[in-house]
Amino acid sequence: MNNDNLANVLSAIDNADRIGKPNSVGQRTSTVVARVLDVLKAEGYVAGYTVANDGKGGELTIDLKKAVNRVGAIKPRFAVQADGFTKFEKRYLPAQGFGVLIVSTPQGIMTHTEAKSRNTGGKLLAYCY
Repeated sequence: MNNDNLANVLSAIDNADRIGKPNSVGQRTSTVVARVLDVLKAEGYVAGYTVANDGKGGELTIDLKKAVNRVGAIKPRFAVQADGFTKFEKRYLPAQGFGVLIVSTPQGIMTHTEAKSRNTGGKLLAYCY
């Protein structure tokens, strides 16, 4: 049973990267997953992704860049204010300025540094370093 598409996709990326596969195949997609992958692509953690419509949510193929040390979903989805990112950076990232937290804000899905610069808060979705 598939309860959390984002957690499943991020786990598949992490597993494929750990065993040395060049891509991850066979995941179902959603708009949140696509936006998170867009952020990871913009930050340079994944090379790209393609979605093939199979009538069951789409088959997702993610091309990896070997730039991921660790990636995962944040559960529960903590609410964070614009000035509260430091606590979660310490919790999920290994060092200051190393890695990104991905946040769902009223202005869209973005990294925590972009949310800080726009002075907006939101819900934490994932981390990657």
